[in-house]
Amino acid sequence: MSEKPRVVFVEVKAWERSFVEERAEAAGWDARFFEEPAESLPDFERSGVEVLSCFIHSQVDCTLLDSCPKLRLVATRSTGVDHINFQDCRSRDVLVANVPHYGENTVAEHTLGLILCLARNIPEAAERVRRGNVALEGLLGSDLSGKTLGVVGAGRIGLHVIRMGRAMNMRVLAYDVMPQPLLGEVMGFEYVDLEQLLREADVVTIHCPLTPATHHLLDAEKLALMKPSALLVNTARGGIVDSKALLEALDEGRLAGAALDVLEGERVITEDSVLLRDDSVPLDELRLAVEAYQLMRHPRVIVTPHVAFYSREALHRILSTTIESIAAFLAGSPQNLVSPDS
Repeated sequence: MSEKPRVVFVEVKAWERSFVEERAEAAGWDARFFEEPAESLPDFERSGVEVLSCFIHSQVDCTLLDSCPKLRLVATRSTGVDHINFQDCRSRDVLVANVPHYGENTVAEHTLGLILCLARNIPEAAERVRRGNVALEGLLGSDLSGKTLGVVGAGRIGLHVIRMGRAMNMRVLAYDVMPQPLLGEVMGFEYVDLEQLLREADVVTIHCPLTPATHHLLDAEKLALMKPSALLVNTARGGIVDSKALLEALDEGRLAGAALDVLEGERVITEDSVLLRDDSVPLDELRLAVEAYQLMRHPRVIVTPHVAFYSREALHRILSTTIESIAAFLAGSPQNLVSPDS
């Protein structure tokens, strides 16, 4: 490492820079800050960066890594790492650190909010009143008490959602690749296979990581198992649900509604203008973007812009953990390292 290590933060907002800058200066880092994803870094920054801290919109692959010859650590400010190509990192001796814990309760609380919005038609009711319409027609909601909640992925976030469901007098079913029956017994929920969960749940909520094994975990065949009255909530990753199959299920009345904080095509949609980035986007991604637009405008879908993690407290925890990971790496004792098998 150089005497003053070059640490580059991308996808950084102004307040985040203020939070990090003072700590980086105290640590003796040569810290640089950019609002854009890593792909937009100028060549002179790429040539000197030793530690790169990014968020989920930066694609860390061979193209980026080959342009950063001194890079030794990617510290993503997220728990999910599906934007990072681990094979490319490993072949170039680049380590990857994530934020393993920061907002389990934060994402779970947003999930509960989306469930309530779907069950009680809250967004439509609020919008009607804003337009001066106080009619009740079409706003009939459903109780959650006594209904069955299906949680796909009973990890840290999923367990928070399970607690909330039990507190609301819901029967809870969970699907997880590593079930813990004793935990289910103590918390009052039941582990079942995915097919049973989808058949029996009134609300299905997703909390598993996106991996090759979970890509399109809920495809046309799986969605066909759900009740026509069921609701689907996804605050995990868009690729876990097949967008085309979801649109067909909604259009054909085989699913009552969906609330999505994540979309398959979100990478190619700009944050501000909701336009495609450029004409070099692959056709498959263009198709996903079109399906994302359709879901965003569907009358029985609620979409939020990947904000389930986005609370003041959670963001402070993310930045603090990232700074700690970078400091530990530069001190020769890496922490929070992650691999695709972890």
